[in-house]
Amino acid sequence: MSILVNKNTKLLVQGITGRDGSFHTKKMIEYGTNVVGGVSPGKSGQSVHGVPVFNTVADAVKATGANTSVIFVPAPYAADAVLEAAEAGIGLVIAISEGVPTLDMVRITPYLQKRGTKLVGANCPGLISPDEAMVGILPGNIFLKGNIGLMSRSGTLTYEMVYQLTTNGLGQSTCVGIGGDPVAGLYYEELLQMFEEDPETDAIVLIGEIGGDAEERAAQYIKEHITKPVVGFIGGLTAPPGKRMGHAGAIISSGTGTGAEKIAAFEAVGVQVARQPSEIPELLKKLLKI
Repeated sequence: MSILVNKNTKLLVQGITGRDGSFHTKKMIEYGTNVVGGVSPGKSGQSVHGVPVFNTVADAVKATGANTSVIFVPAPYAADAVLEAAEAGIGLVIAISEGVPTLDMVRITPYLQKRGTKLVGANCPGLISPDEAMVGILPGNIFLKGNIGLMSRSGTLTYEMVYQLTTNGLGQSTCVGIGGDPVAGLYYEELLQMFEEDPETDAIVLIGEIGGDAEERAAQYIKEHITKPVVGFIGGLTAPPGKRMGHAGAIISSGTGTGAEKIAAFEAVGVQVARQPSEIPELLKKLLKI
């Protein structure tokens, strides 16, 4: 089984006629994702890699029954693209766009909550349920179907961690790149609960970063609600205070958000934290007794 996306996902690509949208639509189709339509205003009637293009999300949903959308729209317009998808009844939106203004995310979040639309991102690589569906810009060839759920603030650390899992024979149920922006959609708590309720996820890998308090809040949530084994990894341990390290959210300020604090929070609730990605497979094998 999996969370969020599977073989029943009917995917819509917003921004499908752009360079990135077109390129990654082809990759998602090749992986086996059911891409049913694309949206690009003024280009209705065209097709991209055999996928029909519509002027609006509402038109696309009416014609195809799409239930999921991926956003390849320039950052200044990405938030409105998310709102358009929610208004049209899309239940899950994955926003790949990087550089979406934080105030735009603040503006749209209450509306998404009101509509019941789940958002992954923005500024994320997407998500994948191996052998079922891949949505975003993930390198599908490194993933292996299995029983490990994975969530990460970092795209590149996701790829490194998955490579370690796959080469050690540990397949994944679903892997979610949540993005590293200060304001984002689904985060650790929501995904932890989804993996907890997924009968085919036996253990969870949580990849965090310096900055903010999301990992500390996740640790408390694990203590109160999660029964499955969780192992963690924190990126950015060598970053100096006040120095931005890639993600807008990965900033240590006023003595908070340090890697040491996050590791301590996890270890206090029984979560084993690897110091190197290569340690994760052995930790999982010990916890799962395999």
